[in-house]
Parts: sequence; structure tokens; C-alpha cells
Amino acid sequence: MKIAVVGGGSTYTPELVDGFARLGPMVSELVLIDPARERLDVVGAFAARIFRRHGHPGRVTWTTDLDAGVTDADAAVIQLRVGGQAARISDETFPLDCGCVGQETTGAGGLGKALRTVPVVLDVAARIRARARPDAWIVDFTNPVGIVTRALLDEGHRAVGLCNVAIGFQRRFARMLEVDPAAVVLDHVGLNHLTWERAAYVDGVDRLPELLAAHLPELAEEVDLPAAVLSALGNVPSYYLSYFYAHDRHVRQARGVPTRGQRVAEIEATLMEMYRDPDLDEKPALLGERGGAYYSEAAVGLIAALAGRDPDGVHSVNVRNNGTLPFLPDRAVIEVSARAGRSGPVPLPVTPLAPDLAGLVAHVSGYEELALDAALRGGEHRVYRALLAHPLIGQHEDAEALTGKLLAAGAQHLARAR
Repeated sequence: MKIAVVGGGSTYTPELVDGFARLGPMVSELVLIDPARERLDVVGAFAARIFRRHGHPGRVTWTTDLDAGVTDADAAVIQLRVGGQAARISDETFPLDCGCVGQETTGAGGLGKALRTVPVVLDVAARIRARARPDAWIVDFTNPVGIVTRALLDEGHRAVGLCNVAIGFQRRFARMLEVDPAAVVLDHVGLNHLTWERAAYVDGVDRLPELLAAHLPELAEEVDLPAAVLSALGNVPSYYLSYFYAHDRHVRQARGVPTRGQRVAEIEATLMEMYRDPDLDEKPALLGERGGAYYSEAAVGLIAALAGRDPDGVHSVNVRNNGTLPFLPDRAVIEVSARAGRSGPVPLPVTPLAPDLAGLVAHVSGYEELALDAALRGGEHRVYRALLAHPLIGQHEDAEALTGKLLAAGAQHLARAR
């Protein structure tokens, strides 16, 4: 298989490369694609050393030419950050002026990222479809994954969205239960960055109650919420639910301190210096602080399944709703556990969501539809309406102020959104 990675010059790419080097024997060529030649040359050479270290027979190549890179690809991973870390830092800061959380995938910052990203990803996807193999899959790891995946599917692309939240929980639960990770099947449900683990099955038995009883403080700390919240819900929410369940605390804590984006920018600068070392041939420990744990394993497993190589594996993916959650439109994109094969992912059966979960999912899904409309058609009024619809904003004074701030902060990338 030829795998193309669009955005391959990212400092995070060696994590993905390490996964293919260890777990992807089907890969004959891994091509990294990025317009930033200097970064790409450094990351590409390092990626080739990782493949050699693991004795992988496949080739690692890199190019700034998107069309050449995706030609005859069997699968393409899209991992873009339009505007780089500078745009992320902006997303994390401008909402704070209105007392709203600043975060790159949630709230006003998440909308800013969606507006910048969707048009670029759709352009990339059109070029992939024109040059890759007819049955090639696009695996989207570009945030906000749910909105971007919806855009891709609406344009008719063979696309599936991927996030590392579920595989992270699978690995944690497996360690706590002292079982192989593959033995843990999650009831993972919701929207991208708005999910809950409602069950953790091992040999058909739900072990989540046992995990909550034995490891409640640890699990609560991992998702940055009081233990009482997890006890009340009877499940384990993703870390991103903390922005909803503890919104005001996040705003207070974020004021006057460096943002996550600023920390990541510092990590990236150090990583690039490390990658330049010709003797380095394995991913450094510092890369673990960059975020995205287990993404490589999730990506390799999903691509193998889509190629028909793992018919029994379960993957947490972003797919069309198509009746899975009956209170959402069929065309909405949800994040659920699914089995995947050559024809695509098929969600596992989902029992009805509790009213509080269903209500929040429906609310955010409505916002996501408006956000996509704003990203595709532009217009200040569409940006305002999406902000007004978001449950973390919802007041017209804040939506008005944030509309102006968002468009001003992203002026370089959002001309068509005005």
C-alpha cells in the first residue's frame, strides 16, 4: 500500500511514522507531503531513519508537490493546521475577553479553526480524489474532526474521521483491568470531542462499573473533573467535556497564563532540533508531551481494516449518523465504535443515550451544522448564528462580540467568512 500523509512536515508526524514502522507491514511507500520544505526535509529524513531502525522494507519519501504525492495512493491521512500554532494561540485567547473558554476545537476558538480549515481540506481532498486510486480512503485527523469529516462526506469523498480519545481510554482501561487492549471493546458514543465511555466490555461483560468503583479518583483526575461528576453520570466523559461541565473554572485558570498552544510551540522548536540529529532514529520521549497519544496505532489499525486486513477489529471513528442516534439527522456525523472493512465503517449497536447526554449531543450537533454552513458559504451573519447556537456561548451580546473578535483575529485566513 502507498500511504500519503498530507501535513507530513508536522513535528507530530514521527509518531505516525513509528506506528507504521512497527505495525504496518502492508505499507510499501509512506510519502510525506508538506509545503514547508525546510521542516519537511528534517522530518522526512528522520522518518526514514525510523523505518530503517525497525527494519521496515517500505520506502519513506517526501515532497512539497501535493498532486505528485497523492498519485496512486491507497489511503491518505490529512493532518493540517491552517495558520500553525500562531492561529491556535489566537483561538485559545480571544474568547477569554468575553468570559468564554478559549480552546482550539471547542467554542469560539473551535469555530475559528473550522472556518480556516474546511475550505483547505476540501481543496486537498478534491486533488486526492483526482489522483489517488479510485477506492482510496481519506482518513481525517484534522480538527475539528467532526465538522471536517461532515464536509468531506457531503462532497462525496470516501472519508472517515479519526480521534485518539477512545484508544487512549481503551489502553488505560486495559492496564487497570490487566488485560490485552484488544480485549476491551468500548461503548464510545457522542460527537468528536464530546464523547462518553458508557461501557468497557471484556468477553462480553461490562467492566466499567468495576473500574469506576476501583479507580474513580484516578479516572476523574485524567478527565479533569470532580469524582462526583463521574459517579453521577455513571460513565467516563472525555477530557473535552470538562470545558462544558467546568467551563467557568477553565476560563479563570486560563487568564494570565501561557496557553497550551504556546507550550506546544516551545515543544515543537525543541523537537525540530532533536530531529536534525542524524543519529536519532526513534521518537524522543518529548514527543509524548506534544499530544495525540496512540494516534499512530489508531491510524494504522483503521487503515488496515479499511483495506480488508482486520475484519473483526473495533475502531472509534467519525461517520454518518444514518439512524444510529435517532434524535439526530441521518447526515449528521457522530463518533462511535464501529467495525470497518473495504466498504467502510459500520457502527456497533448503540443503546439510547440518557436525556442529559442526548440533549448536549443534539445541541452541539446543531451548532456544528451551522459552523459548516459558515465555513462553506461565509458571511458574518452565519458566523454570528453559529456562535449564538453554541452551548458555551449562547448569549447574543457574547456572540456579537466574539464574531468581531474571531474575524479580526483570523483576518489572514478568513476573508471569505466576512
